[in-house]
Amino acid sequence: MKEVEKIRCLIIGSGPAGYTAAIYAARANLSPVLYEGIVPGGQLTITTEVDNFPGFPNGVSGLELMENMRRQALRFDTDIRTGTITKVELSAGKKQITIDGGKVIDAATVIIATGATAKPLGLPDEARYAGSGVSACAVCDGFFYRKKVVAVVGGGDTACEDALYLSGLCQKVYLVVRKNHLRAIKILQTRVLNTPNIEVLFKHEVISLWGEKAVEGAILLKNKEEEIPVSIDGLFLAIGHTPNSKLFKDYLKTDETGYILTINGTPKTDIPGVYAAGDVADPHYRQAIVAAGSGCKAAMEAEFYLMENGL
Repeated sequence: MKEVEKIRCLIIGSGPAGYTAAIYAARANLSPVLYEGIVPGGQLTITTEVDNFPGFPNGVSGLELMENMRRQALRFDTDIRTGTITKVELSAGKKQITIDGGKVIDAATVIIATGATAKPLGLPDEARYAGSGVSACAVCDGFFYRKKVVAVVGGGDTACEDALYLSGLCQKVYLVVRKNHLRAIKILQTRVLNTPNIEVLFKHEVISLWGEKAVEGAILLKNKEEEIPVSIDGLFLAIGHTPNSKLFKDYLKTDETGYILTINGTPKTDIPGVYAAGDVADPHYRQAIVAAGSGCKAAMEAEFYLMENGL
C-alpha cells in the first residue's frame, strides 16, 4: 500500500508564482509543501539580468532573485522538496498527487505554478546563447539592447508586439517571418510595416547563430535556398509558449493552447480548492511581477477556502 501524506496546502512548481505562494501560505500558518519541479526557480534562473522587478534599483540576476525568494519561503518554514509529479487526481472531494510514481500527497488545497516553456527554434546554437543574446521575453530583456540591432522570430501577434516594443529601444529590428505573410491582427501588421526601423524579412528562417561569447549574428535561409548572414546583437523568440499543464488537462479547463482557465480574474479553477498561478494560467503578460502577484492571490484564496471549510 502506498504511503499517503495529508497536508493543508500543496504548491506544485517554483519560480515567482510558486515561491510567493509559499511565502504567503507559510505566513498564514498553512504549513505549505512545495515541490520545486525539474528546474528549481523556473525559467527566470536562466535570465542573466532582471531590471524591472521592483525593489532592485540596480537590477538583479534571475538566479539571485529566485534564490532570495526561496530563502524567504524557507524562513517561514515552507517545506521545500525535490521530486517529480507523475500523476494527479483532482475533484471537489479528492486532491491527490503522486510523487515519482510512489508517495501520494492528499492535499486540502493545491496551487499549480508549473509555468510555461518558450518554444525553441531547435537550433544547435540556441542553448549555447541562452541568456547571452537569445531571449524569449522582449519586455524583460529589451532594455539591454538599446541602440543595438536585434531580430525577432515569428509572424503572429506576440512577434509583432515584441518588434514594436523593441523598435522604441533598438537601432534596428529585423522581423524574421517564415511565411510570406504576417498572422497578426491587422492593426499590428499596419504598425509594424509603417515603423521605419523595423524590416520585415518574409520567407526567411534562422538556421544558425554565431558569436564568440554572445550572439553577434545569424545565418538566415531565404526562400529555402539562399543563405544570408546578418549581424545582430540579440535574437528574440516569439513563436509561442507551451504551458506546463499536461498533467492537469483531464481535470481542469484549459484554452486551446493548454493554459489553465481561471475564474473572473482570480486564481480559482473550476475545482474548489485548486488554484493556478503564474505563467501556466497567463498567456498574455508572462512577467515575474505578475506571476508573483498571482501566487500571492492563490495563497490567500487557499487560506480563505481552508477557513470556510474548517480544514
